[in-house]
Parts: sequence; C-alpha cells; structure tokens
Amino acid sequence: MTILAVTGMTREAGIVGTSGVVAVTGGGDADGLAARLNALHGDIRGVISIGLGGALSPHLKVGDVVIAEGIMTGAENWDCHAGWRNRLASLLPHAHQGQLFGSDAIIHQAETKTGLYDTTGALAVDMESQVAARFAASRNLPLAGLRVISDDATHVLPPAALVAMRPDGGISIGKVLWSVMKKPAQIPALIRTGRASSKAFAELLRCRDLCGVGIAGLDL
Repeated sequence: MTILAVTGMTREAGIVGTSGVVAVTGGGDADGLAARLNALHGDIRGVISIGLGGALSPHLKVGDVVIAEGIMTGAENWDCHAGWRNRLASLLPHAHQGQLFGSDAIIHQAETKTGLYDTTGALAVDMESQVAARFAASRNLPLAGLRVISDDATHVLPPAALVAMRPDGGISIGKVLWSVMKKPAQIPALIRTGRASSKAFAELLRCRDLCGVGIAGLDL
C-alpha cells in the first residue's frame, strides 16, 4: 500500500517521502508532472498534494499550515477525502482548513494574490495541487492536500526566486546567481524569502512527524 505525495521541490520530496509514501516532484512543469504521475502503476491508495505554498488569505503568516477541504483552479473543483482531511486535522489542530488554488504559473505579485483570494476564497496557492487532483480523479483515488505557507499575501517574490526551480525540482544556483548579478538590489528580499522558506520547511518536517507513516492516509 502506497500513498503518493505530489510536491514541487526535491527538498519537499526528501521530507515527505518516508515509509509508505512515494514522492513525485513537479519542478514547476505541470505537463511533465502529469506525465510522470500517469506513468505510475501499483497499489496506490491515495494522493496528497504536499509541500510549501503561497498565502492568498491575508490572515495567514509564514509557517502556517493549510489542510485542503478542496482543490480548485479557475474552472475546476475537486473535493478532498473527508476522512483523510479529518485525520490530518486531528493530528495538526493548529492548521487552517479551506480551499487550495492550483496554478500553472508562479503567483508572485501581492495584487494577484489579493485578487485570487477575493474571487475564489482559496487560502493558499501552489503549482502541483491541480495536477495531483486530476490524477486522483482519473484513478478514482482519495485526495488530500497539505501546504505550509512560505510567503504571505503581501510578499512579492524577488526575480531570482522566480527562476530558481529546475524542472526536476532542484534549485538552479546558476540562474539565481545570474539574476542577482543583474539585479543586486533584490538581495535583501531574496534573503527574507530564504529565511521564510527555511521556517516553512521546518514546519513541513514537523507536520510529517506528527502525521506519521503514510501522512495519515495508509488506512484508506
């Protein structure tokens, strides 16, 4: 029995890919991620979109945890498995519950985040949840979502952060350095972004430990 964890970065996958869990990274490439998921076979018991995410709600701060009640795009909606969601909530009583918004592009401007929150009510956004939801629906599998906030709704990501992720989910140091060379004024914002991400990764690790084997989904 296997729980499939859909992440964006290899660091996220390294945290959640533990006993009973197979982690697949997206690297910001929705089509590539979909292809990797569709190629999977075996006894998959459930799918969870998990990792870091950006806040859309102005009430969320860095390190806050969002458990998905559902996942949406501009035109699609998927409900998350109620039993799985309730187990996650019982293990993570500090978490917020609400909708996750799946986007094929990085949402990095504060105005865009505000607009999405006003029009959809979604609490947070990431780039993998919609792909995970489509895959789960195609296989008729239980779906869950858990995201830790790495940038709040007012934070504008610096240019280097927008080019950092490789298609395999790793970090392209060369692209980051080139971006900094071209726009050195972004360095303070990049440092703040790195510190916020470190806090979010630490919280993701804590969530994994609290949820245990299978990220609370192995008894599906």
